[in-house]
Amino acid sequence: MNHEQKARELFHSGYNCAQAVVLAFSDVTGLDEKTATLLSSSFGGGMGRLREVCGAVSGAFMVAGLLFGYSDTTDHEAKKEHYALIQRIAREFKEQNGSYICRELLDLPHGPSDPEPEKRTEAYYHRRSCEDYVAIAARVLDGMLSAEER
Repeated sequence: MNHEQKARELFHSGYNCAQAVVLAFSDVTGLDEKTATLLSSSFGGGMGRLREVCGAVSGAFMVAGLLFGYSDTTDHEAKKEHYALIQRIAREFKEQNGSYICRELLDLPHGPSDPEPEKRTEAYYHRRSCEDYVAIAARVLDGMLSAEER
C-alpha cells in the first residue's frame, strides 16, 4: 500500500490529519505506532483545533524533519537546506489546494474552534475534505523524498 492510500485509511479510521501522515510514513521513519501517534497528536485541527497550519502539512513537516532534519545547531547550511525543503513542501501543498491554513482549507471562521473534536460519522467524512488533504500531503512528501534521494 502506498503512503497516500495509507494516510487516507488512517484518517478514516479516526486518526487526526497529522497522525495519519506521520503514521503512514512509519515504514521510512522507523517510528513505532505509539510514538508516532503521540508525537503528532497535538497537530490535528490545525494545531489543537486552532485552525492554523493544516495538520496534514504539519505531519509532512515532522516526517521531513525525522528524515532530513538537522541536529547540529551550529550548522547554518544544514538549517537553510532543511528550511528550504519545508518551504517546498508547503508551497507544493498550497499550489494544489490554495492554502496550507486549516481554516482557509475548510472555509471556517477566523480563530480557534471548540477544543472538542467532532464525532467521526459518515456525514463528517462526507462534509470534510481532510481525507483528501492527508493524501495530498503524503503525495507531496513522497515527491520530495524521491527528489531528495536523487
